[in-house]
Amino acid sequence: MILRSLDITNFKNIERARLEFSPKVNALLGDNGMGKSNLLDAVHLLSFTKSFTGAQDQMLIRSGEDFAIVRGTYSRMDAEEDILAGLQRGRRKSFKRGGKEYGRISAHIGLLPLVMVSPADMELINGSGEERRRFMDMVISQTDPRYLDAAMRYARILEQRNRLLRDGAADHALFEAIDFQLDAAAAYISARRHEWTAELRDIFSLYYKAISGSDEEPGLTLVSHTGPGCPALADLLRERFSRDSAVRHTTAGPHRDDLEMTLDGMPVRRTASQGQCKTFTIALRLAQYGFLRRACGMSPLLLLDDIFDKLDAGRVGRIISTVGADTFGQIFITDTNRRHLDEIVAFMGADHRLWSVEHGRFSVIDG
Repeated sequence: MILRSLDITNFKNIERARLEFSPKVNALLGDNGMGKSNLLDAVHLLSFTKSFTGAQDQMLIRSGEDFAIVRGTYSRMDAEEDILAGLQRGRRKSFKRGGKEYGRISAHIGLLPLVMVSPADMELINGSGEERRRFMDMVISQTDPRYLDAAMRYARILEQRNRLLRDGAADHALFEAIDFQLDAAAAYISARRHEWTAELRDIFSLYYKAISGSDEEPGLTLVSHTGPGCPALADLLRERFSRDSAVRHTTAGPHRDDLEMTLDGMPVRRTASQGQCKTFTIALRLAQYGFLRRACGMSPLLLLDDIFDKLDAGRVGRIISTVGADTFGQIFITDTNRRHLDEIVAFMGADHRLWSVEHGRFSVIDG
């Protein structure tokens, strides 16, 4: 899959821009805060219908303006795709494919697979379990609409159950009906998370060793109350009802799952160096790419946002060598260092385009 062109109006600090992209390498050069990452976020919006940063839609509209538009033209499965996202203050966002608006925006997820690697990925290690659950949901949902539907349904029912617990409700028949619905959604979520973790673990290990250049053994383990070898969620919730009533929230289920990340059997967040942590997260994202490529039958877009900072030359070289392989398709890279980008482009030896970015304006750099 290839993003051929992008039109932006009033998105973050970008007043107006039109860019036509190389099918292989697209590099953005500029100081921090100039708009490089904002352009990548616009691309992210077209794939996931929301900002990579988690910012609310209204925050994506340029200061002083009433609306923002992001439009991308893609080549996907030998067909052209025209995707438009429209944001307007005080109104629900509009998402269109081929000029036709989606009935449910969630139906768009998975059409345009994308992997974004950024410094914020350190939160996958240092952040709460919610960050890692969000990561699992985002990846699996791109390949499995049933999973996305189950996750959304589970979240709705869970909120209903928690609201009853907060209100001090004690109607056991009502809770039994709710728990039955939670169990039905949780069964599919848990099964897919276990399958996905097992598949991702093998791909991830290969990428980590390729980038680190070491024999360190990385590990990924799903920690869960549900799934193979575990009791049904409805039974578990019945056992925990007194506890849930006391703390006024649901203490078991997929919303409590976590990914345990280790190096040589030790927790990454406690024992790994900064370089090891960054290698771990980059390898995790590249494993995500490998999983999506296999599951979707096409090459996702790969967005590398200022990822080379604080990495030694050896690891940088191995990352470049890895993403320059034929298994990777169209790549977008941002950096503050022209020399870095020149070296990357020269090493890959592929078709490329390079832009200078200054205060939301993009200028093509020749050579």
